[in-house]
Amino acid sequence: KIVQLYHDTEGVIGHRMMRVFLEHEAIKLSKTTIHKYMNKELGLKSVVRRKRPGYVRGHAHKIFPNLLNQDFTANNKNTKWCTDFTYLFLTDGSKYYNCSIIDLYDRSVVASINGKEITSDLTIRAVKKAIASQPTIKNKLLLHSDQGSQFTSKEFVEFCKSIKITQSMSKAGYPYDNAPMERYYNTLKNEKLNLHYYHSEKELDQAVNDFAYVWYNHMRPHSYNHNMTPFEARFKSEKSSLKCYKNA
Repeated sequence: KIVQLYHDTEGVIGHRMMRVFLEHEAIKLSKTTIHKYMNKELGLKSVVRRKRPGYVRGHAHKIFPNLLNQDFTANNKNTKWCTDFTYLFLTDGSKYYNCSIIDLYDRSVVASINGKEITSDLTIRAVKKAIASQPTIKNKLLLHSDQGSQFTSKEFVEFCKSIKITQSMSKAGYPYDNAPMERYYNTLKNEKLNLHYYHSEKELDQAVNDFAYVWYNHMRPHSYNHNMTPFEARFKSEKSSLKCYKNA
């Protein structure tokens, strides 16, 4: 069963996640036992993300205080969102960028969008996509990011102000202030992008969307949700919202 689950998930899960998948199959083993089976007897190891390239920071129009202050919990949906960028590559070396937004309520991806340039326009389109994917947002919404020029630009600051989004920012050079986004991008690289070659922008877009909206939101157990998927945690009492969420 370990070998089957390992290959079904393309070798992305380690012994901790394997324990969760086995429990779903009514097989209960300790992490130590699973680690022994995987590493010592079967030689199965999860993949590792490659290091991302350096980043050149632009001029900041306005920097906001860290209102989140590493409180990565939310009592209600659509009250605390986190966002960030990451690098994506095609086989010919072409570089693309992904801007994703996750809801800290259940760690679900509410928006994911790729682009050829890392600009404030891409961040604005990501926020618009996230808002459009959700029912009417009634509560005050806080959006946390790093101090990248895309988030501190005049265009993005004025856009957030126009739709009454409160901005919050990590301390410069301190990724722990946006740990949930760092974890999501690590998972995206480890469990999808590092496993395949992508020859076109279309292939890359499809892979990222499938990962975010199908695998991560609907199929992958998350420890923050007590091993429920983000979908299960988000809609456990709102079955009628399924259609809206699937169309995100």
